[in-house]
Amino acid sequence: MKNLLARLLPGFAFLIALSIVPGATAGDSLQRVIDFKTLTVGTSGDQPPMTAVSRQGGVMGFDVDLAQGLAKAMRVQLDIQVLPFGELLDALEDGKIDMIMSNFSITPERSERAHFIGPYMMSGKSILTRNSVLANAQNSEDFNRADLKIAAVQNSTSAMFVAEVAPDATLVAVESSDLAIQMLLDGKVDALMADMAVCKLAVLRHRDAGLVTLQEPLTIEPVGIAVSLEDRQFQNLVSNYLNAYEKTGVLTKLRKKWFEQSDWIGALP
Repeated sequence: MKNLLARLLPGFAFLIALSIVPGATAGDSLQRVIDFKTLTVGTSGDQPPMTAVSRQGGVMGFDVDLAQGLAKAMRVQLDIQVLPFGELLDALEDGKIDMIMSNFSITPERSERAHFIGPYMMSGKSILTRNSVLANAQNSEDFNRADLKIAAVQNSTSAMFVAEVAPDATLVAVESSDLAIQMLLDGKVDALMADMAVCKLAVLRHRDAGLVTLQEPLTIEPVGIAVSLEDRQFQNLVSNYLNAYEKTGVLTKLRKKWFEQSDWIGALP
């Protein structure tokens, strides 16, 4: 895959650069990339297969491969900043990162603070639990119960979903999905609300723990790349790259690598 990216992506750079809005001046994000020859991407590192930290301490995942492709096409170095999910938007607004690539769902509220490019992936909410009744949930009524503690990553769409559709349940906001999974294993919460990919992977990684998840997602959510609201030229550049990767099959190959193959799971802690 790395060789494929190396061959295909840099070749798009010149043609895509020509399509930048005529007469526009470089905004802060693009100017930083040009001046420092570095693309700084923020990710949580705890949402496999989209983004994860390996047992060797490196960052890996679908989003990481895509970020590497963007940096190669721009002919700059990639700087991955691993931050708590709830701090990513603040870091983008403060100019500490140039974009967010962290299984970041496109929502109206987030779109007030960032410009989204994509979607390049579709996601959906699911429940991870040991409770056979919850594992067969069909709608919010099945888990809108005062006797349930449901964990979700703070400031995530999963946390917002629990607050909106299950107000009677106790929402336990946590810093990462890994922490939430451990709380579930320790019996401190009854369930975890997260993207279906996170839930399915947890079932695979903890085969003897009795974890179960839904067969179908409760929601359908588009996932995009978040960049600054102010930098129209940078928005246009990244959008053109993403469109090119979709049309040339690069995104399809990444989806197969991270969602249809399982050899990468062995690299997780």
